[in-house]
Amino acid sequence: MLLKFELNGKQTRIEAEPTLRALDLLRDVLGLTGTKEGCGRGECGACTILLDGRPVNSCLLYAAKLQGRRVTTIEGMGAGDLPALHPLQEAFLSEGAVQCGFCTPGMILSAKALLDQNPDPDVGEIEEALSGNLCRCTGYRKIVQAVQRAAAELRSRGSR
Repeated sequence: MLLKFELNGKQTRIEAEPTLRALDLLRDVLGLTGTKEGCGRGECGACTILLDGRPVNSCLLYAAKLQGRRVTTIEGMGAGDLPALHPLQEAFLSEGAVQCGFCTPGMILSAKALLDQNPDPDVGEIEEALSGNLCRCTGYRKIVQAVQRAAAELRSRGSR
């Protein structure tokens, strides 16, 4: 099947089996290995991508469902073609919200979806937005602090 979709701001055309998991298309075919496979059952959030701005588990999504959609992976979070980090990525680093890094891409993308909808979330809203993402190393306090810091930075810049 010829798939046509927007991937990290660029139009993408690729032949793929329609029942291939979106996770496998991204990692194995397109080489975007920032999206991780954790549980393979949609329970951990390591494979989170944004589909039309909403967080989804790519391990539960057939590649055919990407047709005509807008997909964002962690690789698409920077500033265009520049290696600059998104304020969420910067905040995760500065707040110590990263240890092994396995859950980080999914956490950051879930947080981005939240901040795109709600630029000034309270702690409960942040916790709710991240509730589908598991972290075994860092602990959630530092992750919530990182999201709060990024939200403040984005508000001060007037951007998302």
